[in-house]
Amino acid sequence: MKIAMFSTKSYDATYFDRANRDLGHEITYFEPRLLESTVSLAIGFPAVCAFVNDRLNAPVLTKLFEGGTRLIALRSAGFNHVDLEAADELGLTVARVPAYSPHAVAEHAVAMILSLNRKLARAHNRVREANFSLEGLLGFDLNGKTVGVVGTGKIGRLFAGIMRGFGCRVLAYDPFPHPEVEAIGSYVPLATLFNESDIVSLHCPLTPETHHLIDDEAVARMKPGTMLINTSRGALVDTLAVIEGLKSGRIGHLGLDVYEEEENLFFQDLSDRVIQDDVFSRLLTFPNVLVTGHQAFFTAEAVTAIAETTLANATAFEDGTGTLHRVTADKLA
Repeated sequence: MKIAMFSTKSYDATYFDRANRDLGHEITYFEPRLLESTVSLAIGFPAVCAFVNDRLNAPVLTKLFEGGTRLIALRSAGFNHVDLEAADELGLTVARVPAYSPHAVAEHAVAMILSLNRKLARAHNRVREANFSLEGLLGFDLNGKTVGVVGTGKIGRLFAGIMRGFGCRVLAYDPFPHPEVEAIGSYVPLATLFNESDIVSLHCPLTPETHHLIDDEAVARMKPGTMLINTSRGALVDTLAVIEGLKSGRIGHLGLDVYEEEENLFFQDLSDRVIQDDVFSRLLTFPNVLVTGHQAFFTAEAVTAIAETTLANATAFEDGTGTLHRVTADKLA
């Protein structure tokens, strides 16, 4: 099957070529993001492979359909960047990678907690300059702290288990409680989780209900000095509300692997340019903020699984063998 892959990096080509050795798909790699201005590159390709910051709105989907595309193969679990209603109306099949390595994201969230708490970036920079002072590097024991887990899918459950291993009290919020979490912690209302947690970590999908889940009201409910971690989707967090929380001290540490307006920032080298996003630039001025560029998923195991599942979706669509992880406006497969 001819596949046009957008937002391609060198590692994408490496892992997809490896996964494709015995499948025989014809993959053409395009570095640009999929936008209205680049969609013409996909003309003549029955399948398009898209990533999280590609723009799959109704105009783009319409042009893809008119150009002969019938399959949108997402190399991500999330699909909030796709207008699924428009895809369904056009007759486009949208498939995703429902799981790759939940360990990768859960472990990255824990790494952010440890880095923020023990101020590892600041300590490393000091030592490189022969400054061995401990002033300003005081952290706290994780043992005995209360950790709030918002969303207990596979990633959230793994994260909760790791934090329980540190000796933390685990509180969780999810409309669908899971026995694994009930065995190590307690499900509570979201307001209670905010009120009682020393650390809040987000592991839920982005939906209309969870958009700006962390807003002014949520921040106001948090304990003074709460650590907030988001490795899920950027728009779960109202960035301006969080900045006010940082200024007031209500949020004592902030770890973000995702950002609401990341599509014009992440996955590219902007080191020789001036960042035009003033809100993002303001975040970087805080000494108690750690931002990584949507890399929580980025392990060899995860990228391998993403490539294999994405191409398996293409095979299933083409000849009906295997499982097609389809997503539509009203249901997941």
